[in-house]
Amino acid sequence: MTSKLVPFDPAKVMVIRDVVPKTITTFSMPFARFGKFKVGGRGTIVRLQSGALAVFSPTALTDEVKQKVAEMGQVKYIAALDIEHHIYLGPWSAAYPTAQVIGPEGLPEKRAAQKNEDVPFAHVFTKANPLTAIDPEFDSEFSYEYVYAHKNKEIVFLHRPTKTVIQADLIFNYPATEQYSKTGISATSGILTKIFGALTNTTGNGQRRAIWYGISSGDRTGFSNAVKNIYKWDFDRIIGCHGDVIETNGKGIFKHVMEWHLAEQSNAS
Repeated sequence: MTSKLVPFDPAKVMVIRDVVPKTITTFSMPFARFGKFKVGGRGTIVRLQSGALAVFSPTALTDEVKQKVAEMGQVKYIAALDIEHHIYLGPWSAAYPTAQVIGPEGLPEKRAAQKNEDVPFAHVFTKANPLTAIDPEFDSEFSYEYVYAHKNKEIVFLHRPTKTVIQADLIFNYPATEQYSKTGISATSGILTKIFGALTNTTGNGQRRAIWYGISSGDRTGFSNAVKNIYKWDFDRIIGCHGDVIETNGKGIFKHVMEWHLAEQSNAS
């Protein structure tokens, strides 16, 4: 499965960047959905004040990545941000076996059905039993919201000290310029990429419509309630898996994309 979705030699095209020196590092690489849409892929590592590392949507565990991890600290948490971003969960869990693995409901079963590596999940987010604590060390710096109404079962994290939201598929920020910067290929080339880009940039109304009429249509109220909880957070930066990092004004961009959900009246009692 992996060979069909990611570059043959990820070390040659991966961009390792310190977004916040000594605290947040991203690992960006090309990724084309269905081999057609250039959306890019990204993993993120946050170094807690204790020195522990939290890894979100891990990417290929190359020698360069291992070296960077060793320089940063000890991996104690590995999070799959939804049921789609788990390709490298097995290698990371095997390399750092004491790390607590975090993921959404349905992912353990999906991995078992696909005969992926056996990964011991320490924390699973579910709609029926909302997860309110990981452990004191992690919770001292992170807030989180489980967007169960998203078709991919999104878990969204806020690193409070840096005002950074870390997420997978809740918001895209096309084009994937950084993620394709070492490939020699334009991140915007191809008619399908251009069409997809119109639905995943953060400046127009395309993404807002796609989320409203598509992604959230199965449970719009549940989706809207989660979006409203996220909007209450104090954040400026948004690191997503697809497209470029939103370095600043993240809350304003979030409001623009999610405007209809933020305005929706809740049907909850």
